[in-house]
Amino acid sequence: MAGTKPSLFLAIAIVSGMCASVSGQTDRNAPSSNVRELPAPGLLPGKSPFAIDPSAVSAAQSVRVLSENEMPREDHDLVADAESSIREKAGFENMEFEGAGWTYHELVCAALPNHMFLRFTRDDGTRQMSMFSAAIPRNGNGSVHIIPIVRKGYSLFSPAPIGALTIAAFNRIRAEEGEGASADWVGTGLCYAALAGANPVIPGPEAGDLANLPLVIPPTLRITTQGSAIIHFADVSTASRPVEWILNFDSRGKLVKASHTAASVAHVRGPIPGPVSF
Repeated sequence: MAGTKPSLFLAIAIVSGMCASVSGQTDRNAPSSNVRELPAPGLLPGKSPFAIDPSAVSAAQSVRVLSENEMPREDHDLVADAESSIREKAGFENMEFEGAGWTYHELVCAALPNHMFLRFTRDDGTRQMSMFSAAIPRNGNGSVHIIPIVRKGYSLFSPAPIGALTIAAFNRIRAEEGEGASADWVGTGLCYAALAGANPVIPGPEAGDLANLPLVIPPTLRITTQGSAIIHFADVSTASRPVEWILNFDSRGKLVKASHTAASVAHVRGPIPGPVSF
């Protein structure tokens, strides 16, 4: 059913002495009730940057993309107030923002509610497309951030999904969000992918026709005994070429590494598994 919150099945174990694991497995002989194995008290880290409690995890399976006409009035006002900062910082990144032909869309990222995210694009139908993302603080606590994606068809420095500039900007945005930014790992992964230039969709009702949907790993969170975290999910927005994302965070919730590769797939007809925490 569309809008149904994906379930997180909790079963705790130690893997190779390194990870406190929560996996999506249930006892086939157990009754169909909400029974969970509880971990021994010292196996889980004292603090984790993300929540394993299902109530703190987003039900979203994609990032909504709004056209200028679909944006609420207050968001238009926020863009107008930030226009000079966007122009200045885009110019610093040599995005040629002063030229004509730029359009923008809003990226609705519920996991980072204290910022508004925009994607600016100039596309004349050739290979000379330019694109960057912008983050604008909603509460005045922070500054405008620019994330270059492509300039005249070329990635800047390194591909945006794995680039140091993208990672650094994302960490500054999360730091400005405060403590609330650390809970929703599914939403955080989707927001990062969107800011890096994707329109991510993870498996679920929003992904469309199950008969044509590739079978990929469900969204997964792994938390080590030291408190660091790995978010792993597949973007199936292009069913013929799904993309695997792996985001590595330290115990303080700082993103330290991102990878973005073609996902291994099989095709399946039937239910799609929900998020799993390790």
